[in-house]
Amino acid sequence: MQLPAFRYHPDPIATGSVVPSAVECVCCGQARGFIYAGPVYALEEYDGTICPWCIADGSAHEKLDASFTDEAGVGGGEWDEVPDEVIEEVAYRTPGFSGWQQERWWTHCGDAARFLGPAGRAELAAHGPDAVTAIRISTGLPEGPEWQEFFAGLERDGSPTAYLFRCTNCQQIGGYQDFD
Repeated sequence: MQLPAFRYHPDPIATGSVVPSAVECVCCGQARGFIYAGPVYALEEYDGTICPWCIADGSAHEKLDASFTDEAGVGGGEWDEVPDEVIEEVAYRTPGFSGWQQERWWTHCGDAARFLGPAGRAELAAHGPDAVTAIRISTGLPEGPEWQEFFAGLERDGSPTAYLFRCTNCQQIGGYQDFD
């Protein structure tokens, strides 16, 4: 079965936010072969029990009052402000991702960006020098020994980790880094 398309999270299997599973979805009652593995913000505990289809069509938000990214973490601050409709799509109808601290969703050109995934130094290098520069800028470190030490320590599945995004409009890469 093909996963639903998510504008702001185009490959949730590659990012680890959706995993193969025989679990029945708590929202629709179907076992569709995949389950959401990211954070769920709700009054009840729904970790590992919601299918991507119920996220995509909004039924998980409507029936369970669940969100998948904190609304306050979508843009703003040093990043672009975005319309409420964009925040709602990211928070209520897009798989989120797990970070070390409170997850944030990078925005650019007045829109949410596409989540490319967590990244260590190898993944950043594979995305090219613009990805490396974007994360360096997010650290506030100038080029030099301190940045090189931080960069050498980046791990996709460890700490610190970078979170990469691509602008839906201009294709610029951006993001931030986090650690435990």
